[in-house]
Amino acid sequence: MDKRKMINESHCLNEEEILMKYGEKLPRVIESIVDNCNEEKCNRHVDYEPIPSKESIVQIIDKFFEIIYPGYFNSEKLDPVNLNYHLGQSITRLFSLLSEQIISSIRHDCYRYNLSCRECSDEGHDIALKILEEIPSIRNTLAKDVEASYNGDPAATSYDEIIFSYPGIFAITVYRIAHVLHSYDVPLLPRIMTEYAHGQTGIDIHPGAKIGERFAIDHGTGVVVGETTTIGRDVRLYQGVTLGALSLPRDAGSKMRKQKRHPDIEDEVIIYSGATILGGNTVIGARSVIGGNVWLTESVPPDTKVMMEKPKLIYKNGAEKKEESAKSGSG
Repeated sequence: MDKRKMINESHCLNEEEILMKYGEKLPRVIESIVDNCNEEKCNRHVDYEPIPSKESIVQIIDKFFEIIYPGYFNSEKLDPVNLNYHLGQSITRLFSLLSEQIISSIRHDCYRYNLSCRECSDEGHDIALKILEEIPSIRNTLAKDVEASYNGDPAATSYDEIIFSYPGIFAITVYRIAHVLHSYDVPLLPRIMTEYAHGQTGIDIHPGAKIGERFAIDHGTGVVVGETTTIGRDVRLYQGVTLGALSLPRDAGSKMRKQKRHPDIEDEVIIYSGATILGGNTVIGARSVIGGNVWLTESVPPDTKVMMEKPKLIYKNGAEKKEESAKSGSG
């Protein structure tokens, strides 16, 4: 027998023995993991009732984009002749997906928290239909948001560019849909939707926030808008802006839930990059400008500019660096 063949066969046999050796240990490991699932501290959802599907929620978002921005995100070409047919198909599919996920969300909470029956199937279909009826209103508001992004950004060449590629518009679109769901007290779904947008764009807008028309987010990465924030019309945020809550004690989750914790931003305010505005009693007055990296926990009257004091900059050229090195070496 060829020597190389003998070595290969020996090696393969070795592999089989190793697999058997460790395979025999697997049942004990599996049993330990399953037993741990039954412990009180294990976060699990093992039930006969389905929970909302993240995959389906992403499909719902995609369908909304197809319908709100017809022709931009469809897989097939839309024209005036086939518009009714394709939109009809998309809307019918969206109604089916949305109803199913709303029902799963309501049913999940009923079973999980032992709530009284909400007749979830009928309620789920009813809410889904009401949300579809609001699409023209959502679309009109988003058209103003797109316009605000275009008017405030000299780098934008067209509305098409903004709709296709701007992360701010993506996050705002998902927020406006999720906010409507949130207004109907649909559990889980709105937050899953905005957290998906957060993962895609780096922009975190809670679906409970109240945001007026012509809202623009420039660049966007790192923007945070908390649950009880209210934002007026014609407001522009730049990257890294936080509209958040003051530091809370450990047990604040139960004590502060549903209370006003985040600031109010009035009409026509501009907030530049890195600014942090905190607290439920903080109001930024209309037409104010908040400069970059400003930290605010108190209200600002209308028509106010708030800026950091100009920092002292130190410039060092190559000759100075050499001189410093010589001095440090002479000791």
